[in-house]
Amino acid sequence: MMLNELLTTMIAKGASDLHLKVDSPPRFRIHGELVTPRGNKLGEADVWKLLSTVLDESDRERFEHEQDVDVLYFVPGIGRFRVNVSRQMKSTSVVMRHIPTEIPSIRDLGLPPVIEELALLPRGMVLVTGTTGSGKSTTLAAMVNHINISRKKTIVTVEDPVEFVHVDRRSMIRQRSVGIDVPSFSRGLKYALRQDPDVILIGEMRDQETIQTALTAAETGHLVLSTLHTINGPQTVERVLNAFPEGLLTQVRMQLSQTLRGVISQRLVRRRDGRGRIAVLEILLGTPTVRKQILDGDIPRLFTTISEGNLEGMQSFNQALLAAYLAGQISLDDGLETSDNPDELKLQLRTRGFEQRSYARPTLRD
Repeated sequence: MMLNELLTTMIAKGASDLHLKVDSPPRFRIHGELVTPRGNKLGEADVWKLLSTVLDESDRERFEHEQDVDVLYFVPGIGRFRVNVSRQMKSTSVVMRHIPTEIPSIRDLGLPPVIEELALLPRGMVLVTGTTGSGKSTTLAAMVNHINISRKKTIVTVEDPVEFVHVDRRSMIRQRSVGIDVPSFSRGLKYALRQDPDVILIGEMRDQETIQTALTAAETGHLVLSTLHTINGPQTVERVLNAFPEGLLTQVRMQLSQTLRGVISQRLVRRRDGRGRIAVLEILLGTPTVRKQILDGDIPRLFTTISEGNLEGMQSFNQALLAAYLAGQISLDDGLETSDNPDELKLQLRTRGFEQRSYARPTLRD
């Protein structure tokens, strides 16, 4: 078995990820589901044979030291892949994620028009959040691409690793990889501020130092784009605030209330027709009401503000799920499974004239 054969099969099947694990056959993730094709179980030697062309000597040294390493792997004629190699139960485990070479547009992804507006803001902070595999990197790449084709800007990205490769259009883009071009996100962000940036993309805000520098950058006239592993807007605000000690909270609440322009929280839901998945978004915008609630520490109230802010461009997850269901894009079962509050989603359906006789086949009330 050769790695390139597995990757070719992966692309042909439309899989997003390839999983390699000792005592298990190779598996693909296709439209969010793990699929196991016919194949033999892998041994430790098999995994390392497949990795022979992926990791160079420095990667192997990092892996031996940290027991975990992320690299980018490119195969001409096949594609680009983000690779994570880790240890589990004293054996080696690998996940390879396919990175499309073509950067999709915001409209190609079916995202709301407000995402284009957020991408073109002159300053402030915009965060894209969600669990691993929810499409955060793709959404950010689409936003950077929208800036690139629409504005004359200097864009600096700090990523781990660089995934989507941008070609200069109207903008000039510098892409820096943690561990190769810069030692860390926090250092990369500090260096970026010396490179005359209009827009800074930080692959992930992992610590207090990075978050503080990002807030300062947004406060001093830059557009800062980044991600957090949070599931909704209010939790994102809490995560930022909780990164700081009590003595700094008043200052940080002030900075965040003044700089936060939007939080895009997303989840991927299976299409009803079985042809892939769609992104369903909760959108929190930095309106005067939101700014006051952040400043006052009234974070739970943000949920209500989001659901009542449709005219300003905001939407809750349930509102997005309802719209996708009514448009025939997703099934009710998948919508309810994705929702944090399925009872509220059922109530919204009933108020629109739907009776739930079956989760799979809701019918319009006579």
